[in-house]
Amino acid sequence: MNPKFSTQHQWIETGTLTPKVGITPHAQETLGDIVFIQLPSMGQHIEQFDQICVVESVKAAADVFSPASGVVCAVNEALSSDPSLLNTDPMGAGWIYQLELKNEAQLDALLNEDDYHKSLG
Repeated sequence: MNPKFSTQHQWIETGTLTPKVGITPHAQETLGDIVFIQLPSMGQHIEQFDQICVVESVKAAADVFSPASGVVCAVNEALSSDPSLLNTDPMGAGWIYQLELKNEAQLDALLNEDDYHKSLG
């Protein structure tokens, strides 16, 4: 996987028209133990950088923003029963949803892994 990253701490797969999307390790570390996620709805239309769902931890609730525009074509139902996957494997088993991309060129505006890590300071 060669992900791209948003400054709002989400990642998205590249090289596919239906990429998986999730939160970054930095986001999950900041949130702490995640106890609940409100998953997006199948078929939901979303615009780039709009809020798509909410993650709740023992510390706080945080909005999740979509790094690209499209239609939700799959959700990770495993998170409903085990939201801790967002802590243990945020860029693997803890993916949140898959997106049928509306405009793949939007990914060009996102950060590569090195630039994302530099943006964290």
